[in-house]
Amino acid sequence: MSVFTPECFNFLNLLSVNNDREWFKANQQQYEDKVRTPALLFIEAMQPHIQGMSPRLTAVAKKVGGSMMRPQRDSRFSKDKTPYKTNIGIQFRHFQGKDVHAPGLYLHIANDRCFIGAGIWHPESKALNAIRTCIDENPNGYKKALRELTAKGFEMQGSQLIRPPKGYDKQHPMLDELKRKDFIAIKPLTIDQICQADFAETCAQEFAACQQLMRYLCFALDLDY
Repeated sequence: MSVFTPECFNFLNLLSVNNDREWFKANQQQYEDKVRTPALLFIEAMQPHIQGMSPRLTAVAKKVGGSMMRPQRDSRFSKDKTPYKTNIGIQFRHFQGKDVHAPGLYLHIANDRCFIGAGIWHPESKALNAIRTCIDENPNGYKKALRELTAKGFEMQGSQLIRPPKGYDKQHPMLDELKRKDFIAIKPLTIDQICQADFAETCAQEFAACQQLMRYLCFALDLDY
């Protein structure tokens, strides 16, 4: 039996139309039973798979400070002031990273979009420059990672520059990749897939297709993998 059920998605839907602290507090137990507990059980099931891919990746089944991202939104700089996320975010990130900007594997669960991801999101400028330098100087490993991802149904997504980054010619053969500000591979999932009994195994198989990209990014950032 899968740890995720349609009841989980039903709760996320209810939250989307009752997104305020009073409602959430009144329904805290439903959140614990239908969302957080299944997510923590999933993280536990993923631990041996994640460790098998790299001992430097973390899979921590804790309510706070673990692999499950907190439900509260940071709305300080957003026009949307609703207090809670209407998705589940789970990140298995590199242990040397301090936040969501570290290289890692990611699972996004929501009614409007479910997907699996791998890579690095919004790296700070020093890390971004290191990745670009690596692609410029060692393009073959990156190309191999892209071929493997494409063959498995992944697509590179994220923000991109409009113009070439400073120091790179507009005729550079890898210009489209050098213009990236995020290095994230994404593959969509269905709610049915997530609710299947063998979802942890399915997720592990999908993550395995991303290992070449993860190894490359860690090499670029001088991180062990």
